[in-house]
Amino acid sequence: MYQSTVVTYEALKSIDSASFTGSYQAIGTATSHEARIFKIVNNSNVGVTISIDGSTDMDYIPASTFVLYDLGTNRGNPTASLVLQRGTQFYIKGAGGTGLVYAIVMYGNTPTQTIPL
Repeated sequence: MYQSTVVTYEALKSIDSASFTGSYQAIGTATSHEARIFKIVNNSNVGVTISIDGSTDMDYIPASTFVLYDLGTNRGNPTASLVLQRGTQFYIKGAGGTGLVYAIVMYGNTPTQTIPL
């Protein structure tokens, strides 16, 4: 028997592109855990710019697309896993549009029961 680390979701974060002003706005709340995987889904009809400090342009996501960041696979042995720091706030900016933009965050969690070999 051994304990495994499982991936668990945080609550979905979203913002309506109709509220965009051209300045950065927070998408939901800051992360509550160290994220191993996160995805930004731009289900709007406008391209958006992403930031985690609210002022620096860090990524761009075209309309009707998504970006998946799998940090858990990008590490060298025997180093610890790469993660997005707990307390990270996602910010987004773009022109007003229609549709939502989502932030999906997954983190490693140790279950309370053991898994048989």
